[in-house]
Amino acid sequence: MIQSEFNRPQRLDTIGAGENQVQVEAEPGERTALAARFGLKAIDGLKANYAIRRDARGIIATGHLSARVTQACVITDDPVPAVIEEDFAIRFLPEEEGDGGDDETELSEDECDIVFYSGSAIDLGEAAAESLALALDPYPRSPRAEAALKDAGVISEEEAKRQAEESGPFGGLAGLRDKLGGN
Repeated sequence: MIQSEFNRPQRLDTIGAGENQVQVEAEPGERTALAARFGLKAIDGLKANYAIRRDARGIIATGHLSARVTQACVITDDPVPAVIEEDFAIRFLPEEEGDGGDDETELSEDECDIVFYSGSAIDLGEAAAESLALALDPYPRSPRAEAALKDAGVISEEEAKRQAEESGPFGGLAGLRDKLGGN
């Protein structure tokens, strides 16, 4: 098992059929390590509130993730601050259930994400970190991004559509004919 930067083990023998309320919060050093792992400029806050219970197939954890992060703009590398408020539902299953050849784990009606565990504990910190990674904007843009693209000669999708409409279905061919010296 990989050691997480944000390790918050919850022993299985403390989880019963009734709901346990658990809160985990990342310390500054953990947030710095997670920011490096996820390619973020910073994580200024990360906490998750869990309601955990056991069911017939494993452990169910539902809750809410709150985070304040700073991502890098994909165009300018400018800092792009973001606040993440995300509800989640996770089903923790023992690893041996995921190792079978007819691996048929179905999502239940509550659409839980599935996390496999081994040993006598589940890692609520790592689950929160993975939930954060899934909630991040994959293409963050700063307010300067559009101007930087325009300066680089990249046109917007709307401009490309407009140019295509103005030139008509054969506009591109006419431009090619003109370049080749045709009539």
